[in-house]
Amino acid sequence: MAMYLLSAALKRLIHHGSLTVTEANGRQHRFGTPTPGWPDLGLVLHDARVPGAIARNPSLGFAEVFMDGRLDITGGGIMDVISLVRRNNPWDSGRDLDNPGLWQRARLKVVSRINRINARAASRRNVAHHYNIDDRLYDLFLDPNRQYSCAYWADGITTLEAAQIAKMNHIAAKLALTPHSRVLDIGCGWGGLAIHLHKVTGARVHGISLSTEQVGYAKAWAERAGVADAVSFELIDYRDVTGKFDRIVSVGMFEHVGTRNYPTFFRQCHNLLEPDGVMLLHTIGRAAPPASTDDFTRKYIFPGGYIPSLSETVAAIEPNKLMLADCEVLRRHYAPTLRAWYDRCVAQHDRIVELFDERFYRMWLYYLAGAATGFEDASLVNFQLQLVRDRDAVPITRDYIHTAEARLNAATL
Repeated sequence: MAMYLLSAALKRLIHHGSLTVTEANGRQHRFGTPTPGWPDLGLVLHDARVPGAIARNPSLGFAEVFMDGRLDITGGGIMDVISLVRRNNPWDSGRDLDNPGLWQRARLKVVSRINRINARAASRRNVAHHYNIDDRLYDLFLDPNRQYSCAYWADGITTLEAAQIAKMNHIAAKLALTPHSRVLDIGCGWGGLAIHLHKVTGARVHGISLSTEQVGYAKAWAERAGVADAVSFELIDYRDVTGKFDRIVSVGMFEHVGTRNYPTFFRQCHNLLEPDGVMLLHTIGRAAPPASTDDFTRKYIFPGGYIPSLSETVAAIEPNKLMLADCEVLRRHYAPTLRAWYDRCVAQHDRIVELFDERFYRMWLYYLAGAATGFEDASLVNFQLQLVRDRDAVPITRDYIHTAEARLNAATL
């Protein structure tokens, strides 16, 4: 029965390209049609319970049997398998990859509501789950500036390192920074953006995070770079920050705020921002209505994480007297970023297994592959929202962004 259910799902999902599933007893099932430009892949199932594990909860079940080595892939890797399914079922096709039943939809709705709360104590635990793991992992696949967020692949840029510098310059240009600017970096990561903004503009930057590992790393980096007098870092919740700032930037942190806290987040940003200040919010987003976080991501990668739609984000901005001055949707930029990370992790297989184990390595690849294909064929995008309190805080055309960005790129790329 389980193999019947799995076969029915694969027949519905795969039309172009082919996927051959070999059961533990040797029986084979082929789905799809060989198509030029599409892969021909295979799944080898190592025990009779694998079909049931996948059929009961496709996204989590497939991830866990892959992580546990209960299935292997022929003709490619996990990126190729997930991409095959995603390409056959793009976000506007109307086909639900998990096809949840009534009970499953009800469960996801309840779990999603709980997951979106993200209270203070939970925020610290959730951040620690992902960012306080062995720090050496990130050196294996990130660029030297440790940018763990969407890069910016402007025309002519072909390397991850250059694309991440271009991303930071793009943000700096939108912030209209000067040497006199006081900048708050909410969710500062390991400090690379804060240090870069100071180096290229002279602005003073204060970064905050809930990750002890990241704050410690960032402080040491600022000391080594000789900029600790102008770039500081603090372990603190954004809700507890006081003072006033000319600029606020937040990259890759909003996904951890929780929808119930959106009004608090934007109210606090309004209160921290000078009347003529500028804020730049960079976040993963959905090009679709609000939805729940998938089980795999919630369980293994970002507990408490949630990808917002533009509608629910703007709905929280408007009551807090912040004006949306500019909105850019980066539709494609995260996919090549994630694929670059994926390729580097594959190349570092032995080292990652040495630091963790084979199960962690497979989990990490599944996470990167799922994310990359989500930006290629599902509804994931990146939003860059520029917010102001005063409509005259920035010029009335976008020319200043292009001018500043060209100057910064000429100096750093």
